[in-house]
Amino acid sequence: MAEDLNYQSIYDSFEWDRPSHYNFATDVIDKWAEQDENKQAIFWVDDGGTEKTRTFSEISINSRKISNGLNTAGVNRGDVVIVMLGREIEWWEVFTAVLRMGAVISPGTTQLSAKDVEYRFNAASATCIVTNAANVEKIDAVAANCPTLKTKIVIDGEFDGWLSYADLLANSTAEFPGIETSVAEESMCYFTSGTTGYPKMTIHTHSYAIAHQVTGAHWLYLGEDDLHWNISDTGWAKAAWSSYYGPWARGSALFIHHGAGFNAAQTLSLIEKYPITTMCGAPTIYRMLVLEDLGSFDFTGLRHCVGAGEPLNPEIIDTWKNATGLTIRDGYGQTETGILCGNFHFVEPKFGSMGKPAPGIHLSVIDNTGKEVGTNTEGDIAVKIKPEKPPGLFKEYKNDPERTADTCRGDWYITGDRAYVDDDGYFWFVSRADDVILSAGYRIGPFEVESALIEHPAVAESAVVSSPDETRGEVVKAFVVLAPGHEASDTLSKELQDHVKKVTAPYKYPRKIEFIDALPKTVSGKIRRIELREQEWNS
Repeated sequence: MAEDLNYQSIYDSFEWDRPSHYNFATDVIDKWAEQDENKQAIFWVDDGGTEKTRTFSEISINSRKISNGLNTAGVNRGDVVIVMLGREIEWWEVFTAVLRMGAVISPGTTQLSAKDVEYRFNAASATCIVTNAANVEKIDAVAANCPTLKTKIVIDGEFDGWLSYADLLANSTAEFPGIETSVAEESMCYFTSGTTGYPKMTIHTHSYAIAHQVTGAHWLYLGEDDLHWNISDTGWAKAAWSSYYGPWARGSALFIHHGAGFNAAQTLSLIEKYPITTMCGAPTIYRMLVLEDLGSFDFTGLRHCVGAGEPLNPEIIDTWKNATGLTIRDGYGQTETGILCGNFHFVEPKFGSMGKPAPGIHLSVIDNTGKEVGTNTEGDIAVKIKPEKPPGLFKEYKNDPERTADTCRGDWYITGDRAYVDDDGYFWFVSRADDVILSAGYRIGPFEVESALIEHPAVAESAVVSSPDETRGEVVKAFVVLAPGHEASDTLSKELQDHVKKVTAPYKYPRKIEFIDALPKTVSGKIRRIELREQEWNS
């Protein structure tokens, strides 16, 4: 692929395809399957060395069978289907099946606690769950509290009250009548953490898939012959970006490693062993990779690397480039959007910069009145949504019109992040406008952790903020005011950490705890997290 392309000419000439109807299963997956029944879609390996492959044809056939199976099990068009799977191949089949039948897929990490799952079922009025045996007990513990839940499907093992995924696949026909879904019809429901309250339901329509044509072509920089590895949990929007829509829109095959957890040396060995040509990882991944002896690995098969989820340190980019010859190209977007800005393959990167606006996106930095600011002036990162929204921008926060309205300022969608634009048109991230913590690619709302802590009898009050960390970028830190009769100790810190892990998803637990006598507050009694956060970052 030639890189002598001009950013401005590509940006200026770009026009969105705006069909009235679109469905990724029929318009993309089935089309690749029809072109070549042997075209590879997935190359899968596990820690034991087991290797499996799937063609687009197999994904197409299996997804049609699962669409029929879900219909038979009582799942209808428009129903919300929660999928809690790791990197099992079934995740990709179910994802395609749910889109195909016009239902709404809601991916969730397998780390969700029973309480998290119960909240999601009831908030989304979900009717179906697809998960693995490891999560069955968790779901059954709260199922009685979820009145809309009708159908439970497990991909491995047999359990009372659960349907077998294998049986659905074996006993369903591959003849599934095509459903014409409008681009404005709901297709996905992501739960994303905010500053206050429990996670918001971010609703996407079928236009979201169209937006990721840009992700696949210009940021991931993929072609039909690529084998792409996205090192991301399937529960996050990053997986939709780089493990589903982006690569498959380009006809690329996915490399999937299903393992117990992230291991830097193992990751480098896999890059060396298999014909992986492109990779995507959170900055934390790269920070851990560069701690290894990069000189002892062969990277000749790799031609393109990207990172997303949080700003990437220039030092890490430099170290990686010295070892591999490749520049890690940052991309910026949100759960609510497609890719908005990036160091695309046709952009000369400036280390540490977010890059330039994505083709099809009018991105700017604005002030409090909605006016664009001049160069080198800090303001709010915003996307122009009038006279017409770009594809991929979320429809709404479900059942929360006030929060949805708060994302708009005049003709703009406000991302909640702040930046400035330099004289060459490059965006530079400054800070988030809220208190959400981005740790190792995970988005963590302080309210969720504070709510878990307050359930412990030793805690009278708590405030949760981000704290700098060399590997994860930032981690969760909790400032805790103890209830009468309790004393600060390392033992209590460990007890509180374990408590949070049990009450909510383990990745949210505070890696740092500081016991204090009182929290800083405003006159009206609101906790001043900003004061605590600045204390952490400026000390």
